[in-house]
Amino acid sequence: MSTFKAPKGTYDLIPPFSAKYLAVREAISAPLRKAGYGYVETPGFEDVELFARGVGESTDIVTKEMFTLTTKGGANLALRPEGTASVLRAALEANLHKAGGLPVKLWYSGSYYRYERPQKGRYRHFSQVGAEAIGAEDPALDAELIILADQAYRSLGLRNFRILLNSLGDKECRPVYREALQTFLRGLDLDEETLRRAEINPLRVLDDKRADVQKQLVDAPLLREYLCEACKAYHEEVRALITAAGVAFEDDPKLVRGLDYYTRTTFEFVHDGLGSQSAVGGGGRYDGLSEMIGGPALPSVGWALGVDRTVLALEAEGVELDIPPVAEVYAVPLGDEAKRVLFGVVTQLRAAGIAADFSYGGKGLKAAMKGANRSGARLAIIAGERDLAEGVVQVKEMESGEQTAVAVDGLIESLRAKLA
Repeated sequence: MSTFKAPKGTYDLIPPFSAKYLAVREAISAPLRKAGYGYVETPGFEDVELFARGVGESTDIVTKEMFTLTTKGGANLALRPEGTASVLRAALEANLHKAGGLPVKLWYSGSYYRYERPQKGRYRHFSQVGAEAIGAEDPALDAELIILADQAYRSLGLRNFRILLNSLGDKECRPVYREALQTFLRGLDLDEETLRRAEINPLRVLDDKRADVQKQLVDAPLLREYLCEACKAYHEEVRALITAAGVAFEDDPKLVRGLDYYTRTTFEFVHDGLGSQSAVGGGGRYDGLSEMIGGPALPSVGWALGVDRTVLALEAEGVELDIPPVAEVYAVPLGDEAKRVLFGVVTQLRAAGIAADFSYGGKGLKAAMKGANRSGARLAIIAGERDLAEGVVQVKEMESGEQTAVAVDGLIESLRAKLA
């Protein structure tokens, strides 16, 4: 047994369970690819300041949860705790916003890192698929992304999730609400750290999960009561477009996001079968983020969906994904000559687009057939010296057990026909 183990709060993805993660990533990204989103991949670490400016210096992510390091050259880096700031930085660096019509539509998939107390559904290393539409202020983009996420979840077979929707206002109306909320919070019995947070970003106090804090927030002023006419109209258009698409959602006037860059539309996907870690994804509009990190004004919107949480949601609903077997054909050679012939057959099958595997290591028939069963293959091809002398191999239907002799010369075509 190895002396080493995966670091605390992380996990290894290994077969066959890893196939479920791949299927979830594929299902989430499929609607995006059909809607004009191109793939982007960013480094696993970035300049600390990218997240301090974009995510927010007062957020728990920046103050408590980032894994940071200093290079030999003295640069301060952080393992990426989220994807939006990195993707926007990459788009700006590559001048994608100058290359043609806006918005720039991008999707990504990868691992992210936060130093948190490990628990089910919350890890220090986690996987997300995300999407960003950069450079356009349009309610249809906000609605598009919500609808695409809904389509992705439903394609996986998920049904018991809810979409929560709210508006956080903009630079015109949020300052008025901020002042009203701060006045309210100063009158509560809150600890010193929470009061300090209220002075920096009071909206984040609304997102506090502690029961004693939430109890005091029952009568807190609601942002929707302070929205300017432009934000009200924008939000109503988002709601109307989602409704017209047949996507159900719930208005949640207390919904806020834990990152400082969000404006106007904000949304969250929750699954009630996951206990306290009910959020499976979320996002919203972030019209000022580009300027925060040194770019031009580029109003944008996006989301990130947790692959880990989505897998847990599927398990909570008892949804079994239709994952193809590792192999459709499994070759079992008995003897050196059969090994050479069947290895050539397997190579041809793979070149023809048929998933095929091989019994390696000179196993006997019984052990080799156990491997064929484990692979999930529909067909096994078996050959020994006598078979080859007659110019045939034995093709076995794994489910029925029926076995027939097939000429080596026409084997590929015969296998294609049986698998059709």
